[in-house]
Amino acid sequence: MAELRLGPLLRYADGSTATVWVEASRPCTAEVRCADGAGGRAPTFQVAGHHYALIEVGGLTPGTETAYEVFLDDAPVWPPPGSRFPPSRIRTLADDGDEVRVAFGSCRWAAPPAGGKDPVGPDALDSLATRLAADPTGERPDVLLLLGDQVYADEVSDATKEKIAARRGLDDAPGAEVADFEEYTWLYYESWLDPEVRWLLSTVPTCMVFDDHDIIDDWNTSASWLADMRATPWWRERLLSGLMSYWVHQHLGNLTPAELAADPLYAAVREAADGTDLLRDFAGRADTDPESVRWSYRRDFGRVRLLMVDSRAARVLDEDERSMLDPGERTWLREQALDGLGSYDHLLIGTSLPWLLPHLVHDAEEWDAALCRGERGARWARFGEKLRRGADLEHWAAFPQSFAALADLIAEVGTGTRAPASVLVLSGDVHHAYAAEPHWPDGTGPDARVLQLTCSPVHNSVPPSIRVGFRFGWSGVARALGRRLRRHGRCPQPPVSWRRTGGPWFGNQLMSLTLRRRSARLLLERARADGRLATVTETDLTP
Repeated sequence: MAELRLGPLLRYADGSTATVWVEASRPCTAEVRCADGAGGRAPTFQVAGHHYALIEVGGLTPGTETAYEVFLDDAPVWPPPGSRFPPSRIRTLADDGDEVRVAFGSCRWAAPPAGGKDPVGPDALDSLATRLAADPTGERPDVLLLLGDQVYADEVSDATKEKIAARRGLDDAPGAEVADFEEYTWLYYESWLDPEVRWLLSTVPTCMVFDDHDIIDDWNTSASWLADMRATPWWRERLLSGLMSYWVHQHLGNLTPAELAADPLYAAVREAADGTDLLRDFAGRADTDPESVRWSYRRDFGRVRLLMVDSRAARVLDEDERSMLDPGERTWLREQALDGLGSYDHLLIGTSLPWLLPHLVHDAEEWDAALCRGERGARWARFGEKLRRGADLEHWAAFPQSFAALADLIAEVGTGTRAPASVLVLSGDVHHAYAAEPHWPDGTGPDARVLQLTCSPVHNSVPPSIRVGFRFGWSGVARALGRRLRRHGRCPQPPVSWRRTGGPWFGNQLMSLTLRRRSARLLLERARADGRLATVTETDLTP
């Protein structure tokens, strides 16, 4: 009999349709049956000896909630017998999309085994699950955005390290890091089988995007970094396995049912007896020709538009043409932002890396980018590359043209009679939270309220020295130091200035947005040792 290995994950949900992702122990037919009579079924597909299904659930009623069960070959497998959690439910958006609640965060290192001491403190997703389970009829997110580093391929737990040692030993590279698809599956088991998180992901829809640790720290920092990695014997298998596992575990669930139906790779993998080679070839193309693959995607929630932007795999790394997004990605982002302008009230741009950083960090990254492209000569360029890798200087600021292009696009979208009420850039990565507001020169800025909202980590840590650095990065002294760096690098002035409007805040935390018509309200909550979420700040963004 087939068993449920992983899942269910409720991924997509609109007014009448949802998708539910599962992994089974063997080939079978997976089915979702809802209490209101809706449902769907799908045969599993195979990748690297594992069996997955993404079940499209149709016939749902807008603006309602319904409990569901999962069956494998007609045998019930979810909820598990004796579960202490409420039934998993699918909640659909109302036709008018009057109010949308969005929670987001990033950087979740897997929790230790039950009973073990947690070295990085309470998990914010566990805390959210505990609250929702205690009050199933209370307020809950309509969608949870996980903005990168869902798994840590290069920073595994002690338990995973022991499994790696038993399978292949730790002496050969990459040592105590994952090496192939099978070991990637261990990361997802460890992360998503956490009981609280498993139930949470079964009942709150999720949108996901990768960041560097899903593959390796500082993934695609520079052309020379990539050349060095490609010369490393274990790198190709790691990258292909990382992209394959991301496609299976995260990317498929980001897509709408219509996009899935039109996806030739998804169709081919489902029809094949074994889709491993098909998916491996796809991952190889994504490596050699990144512009041929789009990991970014769009989701509309009533009058809220989400554009989730790939700021890792889509990079152009040549120093003379350095760009956060390749030409196709840039065109896609612009088209999606302008499509139906006036039909949405809020634009959310999800990018794992913050657009606006503490001022000194931004200036240091732009200065370093200037050094690396040779503004101060070859010796400084070598120093700049070493500094870029050592200090992780590879955010939007390290791609100055892309930083400016995003500022221009936001101003264009946010100006005029059809402008949304807000344009909110949602990010993670930097292991703290803050809010920052840009200002355009000479009053040329958009009519919409524009903010950078950064929330990280969900479950990780930041050393005290780095906390001091981030606080200092916003200070007047830091800004003066940054101006000196910019002068040395012959950097032009950024197209926008910005100020910090909240933070920095530290700890394991989640941000939430309540978007109702043209109003937006922000809530930041931190996980406490007692398993609860405590309010850090709450404010209206569009008063």
